Amino acid sequence: MMATASAPLWRRQWRAFRGNRRGFWSLLVFLVLFVLSLGAEWIANDKPLLIRYDGAFYTPVLHTYPETTFGGFFETEANYRDPVVRELIEEKGWMLWPAIRYHYTTINYELTVPAPAPPSAENWLGTDDQGRDVLARLIYGFRTSVLFGLMLTLSASAIGIMVGAIQGYYGGWTDLAGQRFIEIWSSMPILYLIIILSSFVIPSFWSLLVIMLLFSWMTLVDLVRAEFLRCRNMEYVRAAQAIGVRTPVIMFRHMLPNAMVATLTYLPFVLNAAVITLTSLDFIGFGLPPGSPSLGELLGQGKANLQAPWLGLSAFVTLALMLSLLVFIGEAVRDAFDPRKFLS
Repeated sequence: MMATASAPLWRRQWRAFRGNRRGFWSLLVFLVLFVLSLGAEWIANDKPLLIRYDGAFYTPVLHTYPETTFGGFFETEANYRDPVVRELIEEKGWMLWPAIRYHYTTINYELTVPAPAPPSAENWLGTDDQGRDVLARLIYGFRTSVLFGLMLTLSASAIGIMVGAIQGYYGGWTDLAGQRFIEIWSSMPILYLIIILSSFVIPSFWSLLVIMLLFSWMTLVDLVRAEFLRCRNMEYVRAAQAIGVRTPVIMFRHMLPNAMVATLTYLPFVLNAAVITLTSLDFIGFGLPPGSPSLGELLGQGKANLQAPWLGLSAFVTLALMLSLLVFIGEAVRDAFDPRKFLS
């Protein structure tokens, strides 16, 4: 008991996090899925991972090779799904393919039934209404959703922490003006504004990120502001001010660590909300550019093609799994940072 009490705080927090087995295993599963999705090009692609041709090795996933490299007639990029190109390569070598021989943009022109085609040995989760492999689009869509959510969460949190710190540290009219602005800004119909702004700009990953950032930075402002208001009159802050320590150093080196405890417990839920918002926008057609791998776009296809239940179900299961893992991780983080568990 004494050893536990004398252990560093971070170690006790990590022990408390691991004690929540559901949250701990959810983190492991989420990290494995995310790392695998980062290598989506090596899992699902219409290009071989490795080619040995005429005694030399080639990596089409990393480099672009013209068809003439393998004995063809055209200077354009080789189409490795073309039977002629495959025969040319296999005459003098071999090809190592990824587990799924489809990129998220690849259309299967060899379908024996009209698209969307049901699951088969060739397309494990079927195809969408354009003949593209559903599993490949899920893998790439998972990566897009998580990366978008992480970037939005980190950038919105950085802005929210800075605004909350300034309001809480200075107080007075600075705090009053900031709160009135946030009240007005947050009272706007955010979803409608995002839809309107998205319709005015050329859709892209980065433009959508900026638009959503305009309305997402307020999430953590109140938490950080409350902590800074609580700490601004404490003795260590007064002492630092008295000896002439610069204001940014006081705010971000001495006061901010106290506010980060409450902030960290909210980050998994902020990420969860970012993924839901992106999926909702994609579902109604105001999200990522057409053709982008998206869970919301697959859900929209499922709604439009009720005769193909594999579309909506696969996207729903993937989204539900992702959000459930994030919720369980958030609960474990909240328990790990609960100060009541470490009171002596």
